[in-house]
Order: sequence, then structure tokens, then C-alpha cells
Amino acid sequence: MFPPGVTDHLIDARCQIDPSAVIGNNVEIGPWTLIGPDVEIGDDCWIAPHVIIRGPTRIGSGNRIYQFATVGDDTPATAYNGEPTWLVVGDNNIIREGVTIHRGMVQDDSKTVIGSNNLLMAYVHVGHDCVLGDNIVLSNNASLSGHVTVGDYANFGGYSGVPQYRAIGAYTHIAAMSLVVKDVPAYMTVSGQPARAVGLNSEGMKRRGYSADVMSALKRAHRTVYRRGLTTQEALAELAQDAAAYPEVALFADSIASSRWGIVRPKS
Repeated sequence: MFPPGVTDHLIDARCQIDPSAVIGNNVEIGPWTLIGPDVEIGDDCWIAPHVIIRGPTRIGSGNRIYQFATVGDDTPATAYNGEPTWLVVGDNNIIREGVTIHRGMVQDDSKTVIGSNNLLMAYVHVGHDCVLGDNIVLSNNASLSGHVTVGDYANFGGYSGVPQYRAIGAYTHIAAMSLVVKDVPAYMTVSGQPARAVGLNSEGMKRRGYSADVMSALKRAHRTVYRRGLTTQEALAELAQDAAAYPEVALFADSIASSRWGIVRPKS
């Protein structure tokens, strides 16, 4: 069943599309996929067979959603009582097999947000009210509980997990099978159960072409926070000069200053 005016040959006749759904141009939808009411799908998306998309959900352009993914369903959290909440997905994301992404709850911002150019590998879970930036990689079976924020270019190993309300900074690496119970500052690598600070994500910075000056400044900042025995406030005060000179150090410092749960520390 197609919405009024939707007869594109790229949409398989065996899928079910609610009449209120809005489907963009050049969208391919496979058989036995279900698209519910109050769903908008942007141009140039590819949606495999056996996908479920429920609304209210807004999906941008150029996304690829693979079989058995469930996108925009409501959350099983017991505080959810059927209120209208949202999922907003940006552009050019790859959402692989069996991924689950839940809409938000009114107890937060009523909205789950996925940015653009992200890769969510098989069986990843993104819980209600998560806010993800851009260019993030979530490897197989990585799981984000509700209210988790993730910065740009973060990289999660397989089977890693993050409880509610934690913040994962930009350009971080979460090693496989890590359980992250503290906030992770930008540019850090963490590993373990519970996850401990291993050091800077130097390999990630090299791949993105950071200059020697920037990497040296971040290494100084890392030593100040993690190696000198300072309190958080003392360390942030000492980072002020480099933070003014280097936006990367400012991002590192800001991710520490805004921490709600305290930051990951090395194994003692």
C-alpha cells in the first residue's frame, strides 16, 4: 500500500507504507518492509526488505537501512506512557542488520537524534534520548542506554556498552567489550570492565592528519589531567593557555568541565 502519489518502481509492492508517510525521490524500499504513520524519508535512501520504521520519525537523505533493523520504535522504559516523541536521523548513515533505535521520552527532550555519516554495524542498540554526532562508528552489538551523548568521530568496539546519561567525547575510542561507567573526555582511548583511561586516541588523530603541534598540545593536556596528581579544577586551570591557542585542547577541556559523572581514570 503506497501513500497518495507514490508509485515509484523502486518501491516493492509487497511492502506496507502508511498513507501519511512522506517518501522522497529515488527511494528504494524492499519487500515486507513496514513504514508506519508520521514517518518522513528523504531522497536517495535505500531500505532493505524486512525493515520496520515507526514514527514520529524524520530520516534525511542518502541513508541505507539493512534488513531486520527497527528504527523509531517506542522505548520499553517503564516511564514511557505512549506520549508522542521523536527520532531524527541525518544524512548518509549506514544502519546495518538488526539495529534498534528508539524514539525519545517526554522526561528528557522527547527526541533521539542521530547525526550524519555514521556507521551502525549489526545489532547495535541506540536507546531513547541519545544524541549522536557525525562520523561515528558503532561496531557489532555496541549498546547505548538512554540519554547518552556521543561526540563526532567516536569509535566503539564490538560489544561495548554505555549506561544512561554518560557522555562520550568526540574523537574517542572505546575498546571492544568495554563497559563505560564514567564520562569519556574527547580524544581518549578507554578499555576494560569498568572502562579505564588507556591514553590518547593517537592513532585516530594520525588518521585525521593532526599536525605535530596539535598532537603535542593534546599530549601536554593529557599529562596535566592524568599524570600530575592535580584535581580536576587545578588541571583545567593549567589547560587554559593551550585551550586558548588550540581548539582541540579547548574541546578536551570542555568535555572534562561539563562531565556529570566524573571522567574515566587509569587503573590504579
